[in-house]
Amino acid sequence: MTKRVRPSYSFEFKLALVERFLAGEPATALAEEAELSSPTLLKTWARTYRDEGEDALRPKPKGRPRGLSAPPPGEESELERLRRENEYLRAQNAYLGKLRALMDQKRRTR
Repeated sequence: MTKRVRPSYSFEFKLALVERFLAGEPATALAEEAELSSPTLLKTWARTYRDEGEDALRPKPKGRPRGLSAPPPGEESELERLRRENEYLRAQNAYLGKLRALMDQKRRTR
């Protein structure tokens, strides 16, 4: 099966067509001249331009967005440091509780 390749249009191309469309030129004539698949595509660009401004016509980055980068070692936030300390203290408390229970059990069995 062959993949259908969608044409990619530059920001300048889209902006020029949208400005001409908003100036009063018919969408069908512009779409035909620019060899767009449909005048609806031009109308969509125009709506996006009106709603969000010209930057909305710029190409969007492809792929999955990068995650937040971890702070460099030694520069963790105070919140992260406190969370780690809290986790350590909980583990220590659980260990000491089990040790105490084990010692009590040994004393009872003597």
